[in-house]
Amino acid sequence: VEFAEKFPNRFFDVGIAEQHACTFAGGLAAEGLKPVACYYSTFLQRAYDQVIHDIALQKLHVVFAIDRAGLVGDDGPTHHGVFDLSYLRCVPNMIVCAPKDEQELIDLLYTGLNQNLPFALRYPRGPAYGVPTGDPKLIPVGSWEELLEGEDGVILAVGYPVYQALKAAEELRKEGIRLGVINARFVKPMDEQMLLDLCSRYDLFITVEDNTVVGGFGSGVLEFFSNRGILKRVITLGIPDRFIEHGNQNLLRNLVGIDAEGIARSVRQVLRGDCSKNPNPLTHKSFKAKI
Repeated sequence: VEFAEKFPNRFFDVGIAEQHACTFAGGLAAEGLKPVACYYSTFLQRAYDQVIHDIALQKLHVVFAIDRAGLVGDDGPTHHGVFDLSYLRCVPNMIVCAPKDEQELIDLLYTGLNQNLPFALRYPRGPAYGVPTGDPKLIPVGSWEELLEGEDGVILAVGYPVYQALKAAEELRKEGIRLGVINARFVKPMDEQMLLDLCSRYDLFITVEDNTVVGGFGSGVLEFFSNRGILKRVITLGIPDRFIEHGNQNLLRNLVGIDAEGIARSVRQVLRGDCSKNPNPLTHKSFKAKI
């Protein structure tokens, strides 16, 4: 609203015409402008063909600002934005990222405007962590951030779960379990150099995302390991392969196990060799680990 009032000639409200909004943004980009196409995550699904054919195929510089990513709460199953990491990660030429807090949201938006490929920036509904602390700065595309070093394993978290992973790691340290935490802010491209470095230091990897575990960030990490013949124990936490009912955001995050309590619970279970109660339905007993 503030932008529309301040820059009326640079704001276009096309209503509930998701496909048109995407192709319109592509047209603007083709003429040399820098469009920011704002969507709810769940409604970008309606423009998927346009994202692929009218933007990505032509390498047009459109920045997708994807609001309400993850579990949105009381709006229910139709509005949960839990598929975007999966359906965007497979699109060629697409950069996909998620900030951990307000300052990184600003930095990633600034980064997206200062490169030349389709750029998807997704962020959750509701209040964010922190407050902006400085001017926007460029973040190297594909770079991750190591927030905490550990010994027993490492948590790779994307977006909202990053601070939850830090909180879980702090609680687990009281029990003698030392986990590292990585802000895996770029889902595509991933920080392959950091991943290789982490492989030299850890055997247990826990990925956490507020996206379906089917084809999402965790799947990308598994693909990376598989393609290079790297054998690691990987636990993928995220939204299970079912539609999630409506309810309070924090309650739903707890139920699917991607808040601090859920992450810590899953870590305890895997380190004790009991995966039978893991909230992730894709976890198999073959992933069991022992200290």
